Amino acid sequence: MKNIKNIAEKTGILETEIEQHGQFIAKVSLNLLDRLKNKKDGKLIPVTAMTPTKTGEGKTTTSIGLSEALNQLERKTIVCLREPSLGPFFGVKGGASGGGKCKVEPSQEIDLHFTGDLHAITSAHNLLSAMLDNHLFHGNELEIDKKKIVWPRALDMNDRALREVQVGKWGKKARETKREEKFVITAASELMAILCLSENEKELKERIAKIIVAYNKKGKPVTARELKADGAMMLLLKHALKPNLVQTTEETPAFVHGGPFANVAHGTNSILATRMALKLAGENGFVVIESGFGSELGAEKFIDIVSRMKGLKPRIGVIIATVKAIERQGNGKLEDGLENLWKHAENIEKLGLTPIIALNKFNEDDEKKLEEVKKECEKKAIRTAISKCYSEGGRGAIELAKLVIQASEEAEKRNNETKQPQQKPRKTPNKNTRAQQTKPTSKSEKQTLTPRYQLEQPIKQKIEIIAREMYGAGKVNYSKQAGEEIKRISKLGYSKLPICMAKTQMSLSDDAEKLGAPTNFKITVQEVKILAGAGFILATLGEINLMPGLPKQPAAERM
Repeated sequence: MKNIKNIAEKTGILETEIEQHGQFIAKVSLNLLDRLKNKKDGKLIPVTAMTPTKTGEGKTTTSIGLSEALNQLERKTIVCLREPSLGPFFGVKGGASGGGKCKVEPSQEIDLHFTGDLHAITSAHNLLSAMLDNHLFHGNELEIDKKKIVWPRALDMNDRALREVQVGKWGKKARETKREEKFVITAASELMAILCLSENEKELKERIAKIIVAYNKKGKPVTARELKADGAMMLLLKHALKPNLVQTTEETPAFVHGGPFANVAHGTNSILATRMALKLAGENGFVVIESGFGSELGAEKFIDIVSRMKGLKPRIGVIIATVKAIERQGNGKLEDGLENLWKHAENIEKLGLTPIIALNKFNEDDEKKLEEVKKECEKKAIRTAISKCYSEGGRGAIELAKLVIQASEEAEKRNNETKQPQQKPRKTPNKNTRAQQTKPTSKSEKQTLTPRYQLEQPIKQKIEIIAREMYGAGKVNYSKQAGEEIKRISKLGYSKLPICMAKTQMSLSDDAEKLGAPTNFKITVQEVKILAGAGFILATLGEINLMPGLPKQPAAERM
């Protein structure tokens, strides 16, 4: 590994703009964005996946490999990744910093405590919980309805025993303070989303202040600002707001910052890290950014929430696929499992992006099966490359990188063509004819980001559009509680917020056992909640839980 000062210098970051955490990790000052504000952005390449297996399909590894390959092709490239959570690290995956010859380093430090960002978020989250319960203990001046407290506690660990607990059980005032409580994993905390969507300290504090912790006896929201917790929470998060700079195994600069899961949150790294990377890459460079799980989760939220909220304009969507995942989706049959992959490619096109499939090769994979999948993809006219970056590093993703460059250049050309002033159509009494003459071609339409719904649409309609178009569902059912919450949210004036769907990543449906590309199935919305600070509405489907559990044989046993 190179000293992080050398990586920063190579990337275009001044020595005065970094705060070193040892030799190989640094925090980057937000002043960098002020210095580079007039520089043109690089091209943004989001990486998503088909429906994964429990152990993942190598999305982080391939994102790293793609960034290294683009640099080998002399395109300045930076990779942006989420910070690992201790939950899956000790649970199933055993690491989230890449693998083989494509890692971000120092990988073990990144996988564990890193720069303390997740600890800071956990602490700030639980400070708000403590101040809420303290307020109740000292007389409840805000007249909070204890049955309508919506702020849980948080922990960065998979611990199913904390899904339902009792707090305030002991002491003289136990009767007044005792209540049911639950924990969420830190990656699902609203504070994680807030940190990742904030562009400066001012916005961070404003978003924290808007957090709804409970409702009073009149049904009105009680916020973090009313509990006077926003200032102290901001102090805990001030350092965590600065993006973390590290390097890949081939010395490609990497921002690893923020870690919301895509199955229970919005699923991508911080907007600050993305903004910095785009400016540093420059007009002819690339930023490879990972969004969690499949296209119906991470990619949909990246377009419908993050890109819409922050004005990002990606044009390409890379989909990671593996023989293992395809066969699982086909219940052991490769041909049947391909239907799942086609659905994800379709989703990427619906979101306004050009799909590119990266077939990530595992060491044990049958080469004939990989070639068979590639041929089937090419029959569908989908650009496809076999990626061997795990075993070969960046050079194993050169074919993929060339496809990304080619597709990006084509997209930019189409975009420039649509910007050209069009000739005025000849006068004609037929309005429909005139409309047809000025309508852009279908290819140029595909290169326009296409959020799946309009913010002005009713909450149920937005949920049903996502369920129908991204998942393939035929009907959406609502629990009694979810129906009542939707009415309350609309009455309080929050209905125009985007929707963040929390569901299993193991299926396109809300049932982890439903494989392939099912259609016309039913899904059930169990809970709906306003995340006013994050700026979206969280809708929880099926049996998804915001506090995961450990498997029978957790990865921690093998460490």
